[in-house]
Order: sequence, then structure tokens, then C-alpha cells
Amino acid sequence: MFTHSSSRWLLPLILSLTGFSAGQALTPAEIKQPQMRALQEKHFQQLQTIGAEVQGHIFPYGFYFSRVLDLELSQQEHADQRSLRFDNFGGMTVVELTGNYFASYSGETVDKSHRALRTFQDVMMPILEIAIPILKDNPDAEGFAMEISHHVRGKAMGMSLERPENLVLVLSKDAALRLVNGKTENDRQAALLEGQFFVNGDPFILYLSDRAAEEAARVQTRNPASAAADQDAGRKRKSSKSAETAAAMRPMQRVVPSDPPPSPPRDTSPESLAKIQASYQKMIDLVFKELDSQAHFVSYATPAIVAFRKDAYLEFSLSTTLPASATGSRYKMAALAFDDHIAHLIRPVMAYFKGDLDFDGIAFSTTIHQADKSASTQGNEAIEFFLPTAALRCYETYDCTGQQLIDEGSVLINGERVSLDLQIAEAGVR
Repeated sequence: MFTHSSSRWLLPLILSLTGFSAGQALTPAEIKQPQMRALQEKHFQQLQTIGAEVQGHIFPYGFYFSRVLDLELSQQEHADQRSLRFDNFGGMTVVELTGNYFASYSGETVDKSHRALRTFQDVMMPILEIAIPILKDNPDAEGFAMEISHHVRGKAMGMSLERPENLVLVLSKDAALRLVNGKTENDRQAALLEGQFFVNGDPFILYLSDRAAEEAARVQTRNPASAAADQDAGRKRKSSKSAETAAAMRPMQRVVPSDPPPSPPRDTSPESLAKIQASYQKMIDLVFKELDSQAHFVSYATPAIVAFRKDAYLEFSLSTTLPASATGSRYKMAALAFDDHIAHLIRPVMAYFKGDLDFDGIAFSTTIHQADKSASTQGNEAIEFFLPTAALRCYETYDCTGQQLIDEGSVLINGERVSLDLQIAEAGVR
């Protein structure tokens, strides 16, 4: 492994040999917006320098640049580890990065404030200390944005589990410089408060110490009316910019208004579906490749964005093999297919699709086969599960049961929509 100092003189040589092919920055051709693509090309070597320095830094736990958040370590090691790019958030041109930090905090002993502070201190601040000095004289970089995912351990329904927690920080270059160069905690806190911080898409005030948090609480207690007025004024000043920033960041989580306006009808024309498909094709191909061993995808039916009930779904075609002893009605076969096969794919698949999506849900279309039976002796049932994104997220976080997920979606058996009660169906009661 190269040392931090030796990477400095090796970097120009590496870049001269690899051009746009290596490092942690996206190639300009991958940037869709023309202005941002031009900046990516203009400052590509500067981004690669930042990426190499960050990669050479020793973090307390493993940190990876990543275009996909919330991956398992085994997935991350084979995933695309490039994410540095220019983007525009809230009218500000920023250098953005996304990454996965493989620290796992106990949800019982470490609260959200201290988890956020720890990851900020261990990951975000070192990255800023590397990136900001390099970017400070770049007139095209007006700010810096990053989203870092870490993990939280906990229990649900008596079972141990880990869930991702995503932190977003957006700072203007001036605020970032004052944060990095601040002589006192008060100086750094003031600079940090000028930016925007989110935890799982929700605005969050990050205090740099318990003392700072306690002092803020004392101020509010002493003069709650004034503190409330100041907070309200601050919210009004930042609301428009915060909403634009949170909505623009991808794959960063989106802040949803408390009373959102009704959404326009989904355009399900072939042209619109093809456009959605194109924007997700690389991720779809990655899922198809990495999960095939457990999903049993049908090789001749590649995943596609399809229209169903005026919504757009990403449909995966699978093959489900049930034991030869599994007999009964088509409803029982559908229930077994869900419990024994489909349910086990939901969390792995959803791990690739984080944040707000440009489609409305995922469909799992499977043909049931029974082991040790020839095609001529069995009737293969075709089952389709159309599952909306909100319900999938609920199931993914163990907040909904499989039955609740099915109830929120639609099940088709041989092309006909049916009601499916898992317990009743598997008991063989019609």
C-alpha cells in the first residue's frame, strides 16, 4: 500500500497512464448535463487528485466511494467505486461525492445525534480537509456536497438486524473554508450551521459537541419566544434552497413536504418507459449479474420498465422451483412462491435502489416449476407480484409484513388479478 506522501508524486504518473479510466471520479461522458459535463472534463484531474488523497486516508472503518449507497461490503467490493462529480444543487455548482462507510453503531447505546457526529468527524471532516484546499481557488466550484451511509444495529420482532442511515452535508465553499480553518469550536459550529445537513432525508442540526447542543438548549429555554422566532426566520430563509437541494440530490434522500401537491399522472408511453429504463440500465444490469444465483432470472427475458395500472414498474422475470411435495391450488403455489423465493429477494434488490426512484415499484414475474417433475407432467403457473415502492421500503425496514406488502400491491395468476392471503392459501383453504 502506498503511503499518503508517496501517492502525491505517483499520482501524475498514474493519471497520465490511465486518462479517464481510473480513480474515483466519473468520466465526463457519464455526466448528462452539458454544463456539468464540461466542468467534469475541465477539472477531471483535480477530482482525481481529491479521490486519490481520500483513498489514501486511513479511516477508522472501511470507506468506499460508491455510486450506490447502502451496499453490503461483499457487494461494495464488486460495485462501481466512482462517485466524484460536478453537479448543480439549489443554483450552486458543487463537487459531489457519495460513499459507504462500514461503521456499525448500536442503536440502543448511540443515539442519532452522536452517530451523525461520529461519522461527520471520522469521514466527512477529513474529506473536507482534503478537498477544500484543492478546490478553494477553483472558480467553477461554488460548494461541496456529500452523502455518506453508515449502519445502525438494532432489533425488530426479537431479531437482530442492521439498517443503513444516510447523512447528507451541503456547504458553500466559503462556509466549508471557514469550517476547515476554524480556530475554535464556535467558529466551526457557525460555519457548519450555514450549510444544510440531513439524516435519512430529514433536516437535522448537527452540533459539534454535547456542550454546543446543551448551550443551544439553554438559549431556547431562557428565551423560547426569541429562539422560536429565530428558528422560524431561519427556516423561511432556507426552506426554498433546502427543498431544491434535497430534491435535486441523487441518490440522496428527498425531503417530502408535509402536504405535497397531487402528483401529475404518470406518463406510461413507450418513449417515457424507455427513457426511465435507460437512466437505470447500468444498475439493472448490475442487479441482474450479482443476484442471479439466488434470483434465478430468466436469461431470455431481461428486466424492463413496464406499465401497469397507469404506473411504471421495473419488472424482473424469474423461475421458481418448489419441492415436488408442494401440491395444491394455484393460490397455494403463489403463496409458496412468495414466501420461499420472492420475499428473500426484496431486501437484496432494494439495496441497489435507494432514495426517490423514477418508477413506481418493482414487479417480480415468476413461473413455478416443481422439482423432479418433467414439463409434461406439471402445470406451470405464471405469477406476477406488482409491489409499490412505499410498501417495499416498509417491508425492507421490517415495518411491514409480507402480507401487508402483498395487500398494498397486486397479484396476478396466469394474467388474472387475485386476492392472496398467505396463511389461508398455504393452509390449503379456499
